[in-house]
Amino acid sequence: MTKQADLKELMQENFIKYASYVILERAIPNAIDGLKPVQRRILHTLYQIDDGRMHKVANVVGQTMALHPHGDAPIYDALVNLAMKDYLLDKQGNFGNLHTGDPAAAARYIETRLSGLARETLFNPALTEFVPSYDGRHQEPVTLPAKIPLLLLLGAEGIAVGMATRLLPHNFSEVLQAEIDLLEGRCVELFPDFPQGGIMDATHYDKGRGKVRLRARIEVKDDKTLVIRETCYSSTTESLMHSIEEAAKKGKLKIDAIGDYTAEKVEIEIKLPRGQHASSLIDALYAFTECEVTLHSMPLVIRGDLPWETDVSSILELHAEKLQEYLRRELEIEEGRLLEKIFEKTLEQIFIENRLYKRLETVSSQAAIHETVADSLVPYHKELSRTPTKEDIERLLAIPIRRISRFDIDKNQEEIAAILARLKEIAKDLKGIKQVTIRYLKSLLAKYGKHFPRRTEISAIETIDKRAMETYTMQVGIDEKGGFIGTKVQGERSLECTNFDKLLLLYKEGNFTVISIPEKLYVAGEGRTPVSIGVADKTTSFVAIYRDQATGLSYGKRFIVNQFILEKSYEFIPEGAELQLLKEGSAGTIYLDLEKKARQKEMRIPVVLDEIPLKGVKAKGVRLSTRPVRKILKGNIKEVEQLTLF
Repeated sequence: MTKQADLKELMQENFIKYASYVILERAIPNAIDGLKPVQRRILHTLYQIDDGRMHKVANVVGQTMALHPHGDAPIYDALVNLAMKDYLLDKQGNFGNLHTGDPAAAARYIETRLSGLARETLFNPALTEFVPSYDGRHQEPVTLPAKIPLLLLLGAEGIAVGMATRLLPHNFSEVLQAEIDLLEGRCVELFPDFPQGGIMDATHYDKGRGKVRLRARIEVKDDKTLVIRETCYSSTTESLMHSIEEAAKKGKLKIDAIGDYTAEKVEIEIKLPRGQHASSLIDALYAFTECEVTLHSMPLVIRGDLPWETDVSSILELHAEKLQEYLRRELEIEEGRLLEKIFEKTLEQIFIENRLYKRLETVSSQAAIHETVADSLVPYHKELSRTPTKEDIERLLAIPIRRISRFDIDKNQEEIAAILARLKEIAKDLKGIKQVTIRYLKSLLAKYGKHFPRRTEISAIETIDKRAMETYTMQVGIDEKGGFIGTKVQGERSLECTNFDKLLLLYKEGNFTVISIPEKLYVAGEGRTPVSIGVADKTTSFVAIYRDQATGLSYGKRFIVNQFILEKSYEFIPEGAELQLLKEGSAGTIYLDLEKKARQKEMRIPVVLDEIPLKGVKAKGVRLSTRPVRKILKGNIKEVEQLTLF
C-alpha cells in the first residue's frame, strides 16, 4: 500500500511539472509579446546575428538550438510558419505555399533575416529581462519589448495539457488604428483578416470569444464554368478539391471536371455537366464542401506565469499599457544618457577652459595626478550635476593634446544647448506619454500600413439550409397482400415521404417500432400484424381503445410517439391487453355498444375522442364503461373496420 501511495505521489508530482512545462514553455503564447518560447528564441537569435544580410535558415536553426532544448525540427517549422506571416521575417527561397499547402524547401536552401518592422519594434536590450538558457551557457529574453500587438497580428494555435488556445490573425493597419482609438477613448471593434482572403461573416465573433463563418471567393466564368479565386483559412487547394470530389461522389452536387491551375494566385476551375448551371451550384459548394468553414476563436494566453482566458479588447488594452511603459522607459533612459552627456561636456570644458591640466606638469606619480585633478575640480562642483568619479578623471586625463589645443568653447556650449532643448522635449513627453504613444503608432501606420492591406472581405452571409437542399420526396409502396413496404415495392397504396423521414409502424399486438425508409422490407411476419403505417413526425396523435383481458372492460388513451430509438419495439397498451380500435388523429365521436346482461337494457354510449386524456405512450388508459364493450361503432352507426392492413 505504501508503494502504491509513493507511486501515485510520484506520478502526480511529475505530471504537474510536465503539464506546467507544456503550458508555459511550449504551446501557449505569452500575453506580453504574443510569442511562444520557440518563436521568441528564433527572433532573439536573428537579432544577435543580424548584419542586414540574409542568413541560411539551417544556420539560424542551429544557433537557436543553443537556447531551445527540443531539437531542430520544431525550430525549423516555427521559423517557416513565422516567415509566412510576412510581418517579422524577410524570406528568400521556397518557404512553401499557403494556398496549396506545399511544404518549404530544406533549411539549407532557404534564407531569412529580420524585417524592418521587426528591427524597429521588437528589440531593446535596455528594456529586456534576461534569464539563463536551459543549459546555463547563454542568456535569453523572458519576453521581448514588442511595440506592436503580435498576439493579434500573428494569431496563435496551441494544444497544451488540459487546455488549448486559438486566436485568429488580424489586419496590421486595423489593429494599430484600434489601439489609437482605444488610447483616445473611442469604441474599438476588431475583426480577423486572413492571408488567403475570402469572405467573412463576423456577426458572432464576440470580441474573439465566438466564431466567424468564412467562404471561398467563387467567380462565375460562364454558365458551365466556376472558378474559385480565394480559399478559406485553414484550407488548401488540395483539401478543397478533395471535399468537392467527395461531395460529388455522395450526390450532393454534380460536376463534370475539376482542375487546379493555382500558381501565385488560387485558380480552381469547375466544369459543369449538361443540365447544370453555374449560378445554381454555388450554394451547394458552400453547403457541402470546404468552400465554407466555421472558425472558432478561444483566446487563452500566459500572463504572469498563469493561463489567462481573455478577449481581443483586453489583449489590446494590455498592449496599450505595455507600449506606454516601454516608451516611457525609453524616454527616461535617453534623459539619463543626455544628462550624463551634459555632465561630461561641462566637466571637459571646465578642465580645458580653466587650464587645470597645467597643474599636472610638476606631478610625477599616478596617484598624485588623480588627487591633483580631483582637488582642482572641487571649486567647480556647483556647476556639475554630480561629483566627478575616478572614471571621470581618467577620461579627462585621456584627452589628447590636439583636442585641448583646438577646443571650441562656443561649439561646446551650442551642443549643450541642443541637448538641453531635447531634455525639455523629453520632460514634456514624459508628462504626456499617451500622446507620445499615439504619435508613435501613427508613425508606424504611415510607414508600414500600406504594405498590409485587408485581404478578407467582411460581409453578412446568408445561412444555407443544407437539409432543405438535400430533401427530396419519395413514394413508399405498401403491398397489403404480400406484407412488404419500401421504395421499390409496388402495392395497393403508397405513402409520400422525404428522404429524411422515418416510418412509424403500429401493430395489432399493441406495440410499435420506428424504422428508416427501406427499399423493400417484410413487416407482417413473426406473428405481427401492422394496423398503421405512417411518418414518425413526433406530432401526430393516436387514439387507442383496448380491452383488459382480466376484467373485460375497455380503456381509452390518446398518445403521441415523440421519443424512440430506431428499430426498437415499444408497447403502447398494457401487455396482454386486446387492441379494439386504433385511430390516427382525435377528431370525431365513436359509440361503444355494451354487452347486454340479464334484466338490463341494451346500452350504447358515445365517446368524444378529443375528450380522452392525452397521456404518455406507456401510460394506462382511462376506463370507458362499467360493462364490457361488444363492438365499436362510428358516428354514422357503422361498425369500425377490422384492425388490420394486411
